Amino acid sequence: MKTVAVIVSDGFAPFEFGLACEAFGLDRSDDGVPNFDFRVVTPDPTRPVRSKLGFSLNVEHDLAFAYQADLVVVSPTPREYWDQADERILDAVRHAVARDAWVLSVCSGSFVLAAAGVLDGKRATTHWMYAPTMMRMYPQVEVDPDVLYVQDGRIITSAGTAAGLDACLHLLRQELGAELTNKIARRMVVPPQRDGGQAQFIDRPLPVAASLSLAPVTDWMLANLRADLSVEQLAAKAHMSPRTFARRFKADFGATPAAWLGRQRILHAQRLLEKTDLGLDRIAYESGFGSAAVLRQNFARTLGVTPTAYRARFACTDDAVPEASLEPALA
Repeated sequence: MKTVAVIVSDGFAPFEFGLACEAFGLDRSDDGVPNFDFRVVTPDPTRPVRSKLGFSLNVEHDLAFAYQADLVVVSPTPREYWDQADERILDAVRHAVARDAWVLSVCSGSFVLAAAGVLDGKRATTHWMYAPTMMRMYPQVEVDPDVLYVQDGRIITSAGTAAGLDACLHLLRQELGAELTNKIARRMVVPPQRDGGQAQFIDRPLPVAASLSLAPVTDWMLANLRADLSVEQLAAKAHMSPRTFARRFKADFGATPAAWLGRQRILHAQRLLEKTDLGLDRIAYESGFGSAAVLRQNFARTLGVTPTAYRARFACTDDAVPEASLEPALA
């Protein structure tokens, strides 16, 4: 992926638009991250594009660049335009899908994709408040209102606000690998990965002080990924009953302990594939999958690619991690 076009139109949401600019438009070459040819485009650049917050954006490029970009990002669109999308934008989206480019929508931008017909028969998401409307307007789309983002082929739809950033990082991880994407996330000061299946609506987005007791437990889980960690064992670490621990964990992290742990193991396996020459059996052991066969199964199900193919694409063993650092102490 080398070229990125972000489509904006009247009523665009500044924060969600800014997410795409932050993820794909900044120069991070000093961190070894390749730059993209990034352009903001609109159907009619001769006039300013009005935001829904009372200011306008001057855009230099028309939609021509979207017809050749490797990634086309569709910003949110206000509800008054949901049933009257600009046909020029719809054509650009259809063309991108037809030529197998990446297409990513943020929040209500999924209504543009649905209007273009590219979500027919596919699974997709949008902000949970808008999901019932999408279901009524586009019954041919399988709308999942409970997740942060959905990838179906090379189309990614995301929920509202920060979930759009999660979707961008998810895509970058497929194009750049985990190591470089973690550098991008670190520069943004955001978590490097929230799984797409994580719930949109978390009971306590800002955990109360009592829930900080889970931080030592998750730190311990990350330090001991290769161990067989049960809910009972983790609950004991947190000084809670298994039922209370599971409920508290789901409320704070939007995922079960098992799902969260599984995702961390995949991320660790990605790092080892990128940064070491270890064999698959050793990587499976270090990341907690036990055997290469189990690693392959989980890796392919989560990322859609085998560990061997992932390593061939993203290996950067010049900075290999010493094996001595791969020996976490279970305590």
